[in-house]
Amino acid sequence: MSKEYWIGDVNSGSHDDSKVELKGWVYRARGSNKIWFMVLRDSTGTVQCVIKRDVVGDECFESLSNALIESSVIIAGTVNPTDREHGHEIQVSSGEVVGPVNPDRPFPITESAMTESDGGETEFLLDHRHLYLRTGRMTTMLKLRSTVFGAIHSYFRDRDFIEYQAPNFVAGAVEGGSTLFEVPYFGRKAYLTQSWQLYAEAAMPALERLYTMAPSFRAEKSRTRRHLTEFWHAEMEIAWASNSEVMEHGEGVVRHIARKLLDERSEELTSLERDLDLVARYADSQYPRIRYDEAIEILQGKGVEVEWGQDLDYSKEKILTADFEVPHFLTHYPRVAKPFYHRPDPDDPKYVLCHDLLAPEGYGEIIGGGERTWSEKEILERIEEEKAPMEAYEFYVDVRRYGGVPHGGFGLGVDRVCTWLAGAEHIREAIPFPRDSRRVTP
Repeated sequence: MSKEYWIGDVNSGSHDDSKVELKGWVYRARGSNKIWFMVLRDSTGTVQCVIKRDVVGDECFESLSNALIESSVIIAGTVNPTDREHGHEIQVSSGEVVGPVNPDRPFPITESAMTESDGGETEFLLDHRHLYLRTGRMTTMLKLRSTVFGAIHSYFRDRDFIEYQAPNFVAGAVEGGSTLFEVPYFGRKAYLTQSWQLYAEAAMPALERLYTMAPSFRAEKSRTRRHLTEFWHAEMEIAWASNSEVMEHGEGVVRHIARKLLDERSEELTSLERDLDLVARYADSQYPRIRYDEAIEILQGKGVEVEWGQDLDYSKEKILTADFEVPHFLTHYPRVAKPFYHRPDPDDPKYVLCHDLLAPEGYGEIIGGGERTWSEKEILERIEEEKAPMEAYEFYVDVRRYGGVPHGGFGLGVDRVCTWLAGAEHIREAIPFPRDSRRVTP
């Protein structure tokens, strides 16, 4: 009697000569009137199935040999080791087609697209994203992504952080009004959240150590390799913490993610032609820290036109990261360049206690965070400086009025981290259904 297995189990070599039942989809097929070779795939891999007419009978042979690419089938047979591509094959004894593909509407994505390694995504593939997810490269990216999410959860939970959720409909901005998605809300204006931060700070006195994994929204029209309008945000907030202590957690979680990928997904990284030694370096090295002023000097020394007080966009981040073999922190931005919630440096209030973590290889910022403006007096001054609408932030000021304490946190772009550690060319490779300024379907 056949036992149900995954294809990965069969290819492990531990079930040679066993009778197995496999469920999957036709990846490719070829053959003659007497023998048919079907490569079957499931989420764990592919295996060749050898179908002989004189073994399975005419009816079964005709059904299986006429199954088009991506037809779903159930196959029973015996596992045989072989010196061919996958090391094992199935000598089929019986099978059935469960979900046939209509020959008038064959699967639209070719095998070359299903196995491409250059990440080249055309509008056609984006239009058929619901089917492109089945390709080998995309399946691999989704597995890497799952491991990244799991690593973030395990990092924070192992350190006694509490997972905490915040609303997606908000009344005020975190990162600036120019990137807010405005939505009608029962006769009033509301916005899709740019960050969990303000509501995390409200819960900070209750939980002290908290984190989230949630979507955030930025109405950015740029169509770069790094930007999405809807992206996944891993954010943390911690009481009694300095900017330096927050950075320690930022470095810790990124190194933990890299280590988890090496431990659990090295085969998948290798299939994407990712240099495992590079990923190991990111997992094991200490991340250096430089101040904003030093970064300005470096850029100006390279002939880049940049003035003190400017925020540093991706083009400048890319130049900075060229000198580093591991991620590095950029700290102490000028006060004029950052939002009101960044705490001014008590030693020199023209700077704020903040940081960005920049990834090498041209990937740029993956974390932004810092110490928060935590006293009532300072937060009122900062809100006034920026002429922000006080009504939207009244609850935020209340947090300071009732036992405010030093605290800080950061936001990590999960999709960017996936893109960087996988060595992908574009952020849309690292998310199932990418959203940018021109695409909201499928």
